[in-house]
Amino acid sequence: MSNTYKPSPADIKALRERSGAGMLDVRNALVDSNGDVDAAFKALREAGIAKAAKLAGRETSEGKIGAYVHPGGQKGVLVEVRCNTDFVANSEPVEVFVKDMLLQIVSSDNTRWIRVEDVPEDAKQAELEVFRNEALNAGRPADKLDQIAEGRLRKWFEEVVLLEQPYFRDEKLKVEEVRAALARETGENVEIARFASYTVGRG
Repeated sequence: MSNTYKPSPADIKALRERSGAGMLDVRNALVDSNGDVDAAFKALREAGIAKAAKLAGRETSEGKIGAYVHPGGQKGVLVEVRCNTDFVANSEPVEVFVKDMLLQIVSSDNTRWIRVEDVPEDAKQAELEVFRNEALNAGRPADKLDQIAEGRLRKWFEEVVLLEQPYFRDEKLKVEEVRAALARETGENVEIARFASYTVGRG
């Protein structure tokens, strides 16, 4: 028997705001989940990740460079965001994203890489060794040291890797989720290509 559930406008609006997906996609997800909002959100997120993965292979030759100097002139950030067309590069969503990434980076003293794959292997191993030794010195079981160290490494990524960080406007989201939502919205491969952060007196 076909599903006859009809989502309310309020549910559709709430899930649209939560997921960033289009109205029809949200309505269909709610119908398919028979009104289970969490299941609908999960389905939308998985569909969005799949779509973003397809977009990720497209060449990015257009984009924007943004600059921000924090009041007082002690900290500054440059960031380059790339996409596929100049039309999208000049769109309001991309402009807002560039500004948000500038504020995201300037609000953290620890951002060092854009994605996990950018972290050098020797840096990962050095951190793992520190975390193992901390766990050992805290009296944790020897057979749990690697597991504990891996967990702490993931938390470390949330501090030093831009796309893994909690989004400063909504810490329930990672920066990568915000980027992927923008890619879905624009239909283009939007990526953070590079950034530079400056603090007076720090090399």
